[in-house]
Amino acid sequence: MNTKKIAVITGGNSGIGLATAKELISRGTTVIITGRRKEAVEKAAAEIGAIPLVADQANVGDISALSKLIEARFGKVDILFINAGITGVASFIENAEEENFDQVMDINFKGAYFTLSKFIPLLNPGASVVFLSSNTASMHSPQSSIYQASKVALNSIAKTAAAELAPGKIRVNTISPGPTKTNVLNNSYGEEMAGSIWENLAGIVPLKKIGTPEDVAKMVAYLSSEHASYITGADFLLDGGMTL
Repeated sequence: MNTKKIAVITGGNSGIGLATAKELISRGTTVIITGRRKEAVEKAAAEIGAIPLVADQANVGDISALSKLIEARFGKVDILFINAGITGVASFIENAEEENFDQVMDINFKGAYFTLSKFIPLLNPGASVVFLSSNTASMHSPQSSIYQASKVALNSIAKTAAAELAPGKIRVNTISPGPTKTNVLNNSYGEEMAGSIWENLAGIVPLKKIGTPEDVAKMVAYLSSEHASYITGADFLLDGGMTL
């Protein structure tokens, strides 16, 4: 009989999702990673020993099919890390575009909501659900209204879910990182410009450093372990004091 824990990570082929997959695999967990791009998901999975499945978190049909496939192949799930998300395009409220609003909300809020909804029947008693939120949910920076709102909404449903799922001993928490060093800026601005942006960001963080995907990965692993069996409905800020 297989006693290994089963984990599902949405958006698991890069950044925080990939780091978390590696961390959980190192702890003996069977990890399924999902993503929209078949080639990227399969490449990442092959490198770390995860199981790749293609699914777009913005598409409720994809989410439903994914949950049915995982139930058929693996049965129950012990760890669900709802990680996939986008920042969207920065803009002032008066210049907001409906297309950007819909894209951000479809992935960050609607997609996350229905991922939880469709996976609840698959969660074992004692399972851990973790949403990736953001410290921007506690801030009100100009040009970030849509992204911030998506994460505030996420925090709200996580708390309601924690209350609803507590009778089944299923715990639901959120992690809210601040600036976290992934390849996103490198891809957008090039290495030199990205380095300058990271340096500037580190300057405004009280601890004077940028977070790493591994910081978040270790927190997901902790929240999904027996050491966190009394923690639910909580939000963990991993931002070096930025919101102080």
